[in-house]
Amino acid sequence: MIAVTNRSLIFNFPLGYNLVESQSTKVGFVNFPATSLNCRRKLTSTSTNLVPIKAKEASRTSSLKSGIEVNSNERGIISNTDDSNGLIRHEISTKGKKSTNIVWHKCSVEKIDRQELLQQKGCVIWITGLSGSGKSTLACALTRALHSRGKLTYVLDGDNVRHGLNRDLTFKPEDRAENIRRIGEVAKLFSDGGIICIASVISPYRKDRDAIRSILPDGDFIEVFMDMPLQICEARDPKGLYKLARAGKIKGFTGVDDPYEPPLNCEIVLEQEGDVCPSPEVMAEKVICYLEEKGYLKA
Repeated sequence: MIAVTNRSLIFNFPLGYNLVESQSTKVGFVNFPATSLNCRRKLTSTSTNLVPIKAKEASRTSSLKSGIEVNSNERGIISNTDDSNGLIRHEISTKGKKSTNIVWHKCSVEKIDRQELLQQKGCVIWITGLSGSGKSTLACALTRALHSRGKLTYVLDGDNVRHGLNRDLTFKPEDRAENIRRIGEVAKLFSDGGIICIASVISPYRKDRDAIRSILPDGDFIEVFMDMPLQICEARDPKGLYKLARAGKIKGFTGVDDPYEPPLNCEIVLEQEGDVCPSPEVMAEKVICYLEEKGYLKA
């Protein structure tokens, strides 16, 4: 323990750290190695000269409403925000639970202003299909073609998102639904920013895709179905996943022991032409023709 006037700092660390005192009798320092420490701070005071903290600041440490609970197996995130009246709103976000006590803050710069700046219209191009159908390949070809036309895009790849934002999710049905929900919400933000967002995700369940469509303005969700036969996708098997699924090493794999529900009313269908599969560039041009026809490549 290092005393600093009427405050004390309590550090939990193994023996062997060097304590270095400054020339001042009021300050102490600790030399720590480049390792993380488990620290907790305890503040005590016996002074009678302290000014009472304002209610606004005191509310920062007030307890959350007793009606809000966080289960021990969920990740709870508590944040405090100030509203225009100086009130601090407590928000709690947990997996599977809605946030409470929040208010939407409207900004003077809106989607139409951002679209005017970018000279394009924000939308979500949702590429769905079996593993190995060419979703990611099309997404990359499409973003390259639009980039060459001076259009701002961003690709949300299903596997890439699971490396970060969705790394806590499995491939169980409920987690797959949450995976799609999160990607959809991020895609919506990109679209609201005036960006053409390209999401390449298996998204096997129709209701999950329809849920994303429902949160976007009419016309801003463009569903692209990679209608490739299972035999073709399995023959490609670029990640070796079909082989593992057939061997029973992967459970719940779409197309093998878990269903894929094809779209009923998607905007674009890309499929083989006879026995020939169009190149990614040709398929990308078909999507771009749709965007041009619908006015998304101009403000």
